[in-house]
Amino acid sequence: MRRNSLATRLFFSASAWVVVILAITGVVLSSVYRDATERAFDRRLNLYLRTLIAEVATPDEPPDRQFQSLGEPLFELPLSGWYWQITRTDTDKAEVRVSRSLWDKKLPKLDERGAELTAAGIRIAYVDGPEGQSLRMVERPVDLGIDGKFLVGVAGDASEIFDETRSFDYYLGGTFTALGIVLLLTTIFQVRFGLAPLKRISESIADIRSGRAERLEGEFPVEIAPLARETNALIDANREIVERARTHVGNLAHAIKTPLSVIINEASAHGSDPFARKMLEQTDVMRDQVAHHLERARIAARVTIVGTVTEVAPAIEALQRTMEKIHRDRGIVIEVKADPKAKFRGERQDLEEMAGNLVDNACKWASSRVFIEVLVGQAEPGLGPTLRLIVDDDGRGLSAAERAQVSRRGQRLDESKPGSGLGLSIVVDLAALYGGNLSLGNAPIGGLRAELTLPGI
Repeated sequence: MRRNSLATRLFFSASAWVVVILAITGVVLSSVYRDATERAFDRRLNLYLRTLIAEVATPDEPPDRQFQSLGEPLFELPLSGWYWQITRTDTDKAEVRVSRSLWDKKLPKLDERGAELTAAGIRIAYVDGPEGQSLRMVERPVDLGIDGKFLVGVAGDASEIFDETRSFDYYLGGTFTALGIVLLLTTIFQVRFGLAPLKRISESIADIRSGRAERLEGEFPVEIAPLARETNALIDANREIVERARTHVGNLAHAIKTPLSVIINEASAHGSDPFARKMLEQTDVMRDQVAHHLERARIAARVTIVGTVTEVAPAIEALQRTMEKIHRDRGIVIEVKADPKAKFRGERQDLEEMAGNLVDNACKWASSRVFIEVLVGQAEPGLGPTLRLIVDDDGRGLSAAERAQVSRRGQRLDESKPGSGLGLSIVVDLAALYGGNLSLGNAPIGGLRAELTLPGI
């Protein structure tokens, strides 16, 4: 499964927070606006209620002029949604007086348990009105002493509250949607801009590994500069360690070769002695072993260097000219077909050593022809490009068992051919240190095919 990039994770995390914050803010603002709209509506109802109570408290007004001070025409319009009702409660038969808008209907009495009771003794609640209307109603009992006890109620059309709130929610949703889009675009810009230095460092490190650069160059933000500085320091420390390893390997080689030379010289002076002959035999083995392992140590130190790249075609063409001179007396023809774009991610002398062993071995066994081909392989997922070096000869070839034998160190199939038997094993070891491999098979031209796979660029 593909891992999400840091930029993607940051974007989705920031987007989620933006959506959550905007949603919570929208809910809070909608609730606050609804409460404010309800309070404004309740103040209007309370104003009408106080006016009605004042009218009830001054019964001296003629009936035709009573309750005219409300100043709201909707109380006169039948089933308008705005109603008032006055009920006398101190008589056996309740006397009810209603606004003209109620027509022949009546307002319900607010339930003490379901209504909100204010400090002034006013009950407030939503109720169902005539024709299925939703009403916001206020109700207050009035005690006028000997003039009687009354229950005064005023109701208004609650759709005004709902419509105002719904309209506000629409505007709020549109505004927050636009704001969310702007914030998300801003987040995308900030994430890409903020992570750009890290991407540049990643690309620079890839250039260092491939040999296109030696250090992290350029200006970096204050937060990223320490990372670039420490990375450069690590690269420098790596180079110093490799140089010290090279020096130690060279010193060790000289220190061991000198005692071996003395032993060989002393044993050679007593060539007729069986003990001396045994000593010469074992010193030859020791010298091969020392040479082999010192070469491996030298190679291992060298391949840890970061940023070394070698052009393959010039190295192979130079090797072709050298091998043609060495095998001129046998008339071996060496053909080369090399991709000019081919590059080896390593040092030239290591490429020459591996290719040289393969081509020299092919020339020794070829009848008349050696063919060298250099190809650039496709990059595999998670890996870089590969370099394929193919060496074919038209000799007798090798069986599967013989191919397995010759790749082992010191193994030779024909003692009449010059060499120590270390050539192919050195190629195998050196290729492995670079992450490559050597495979042997049958060549189309009739002999042995040696295919060397190495890291390319």
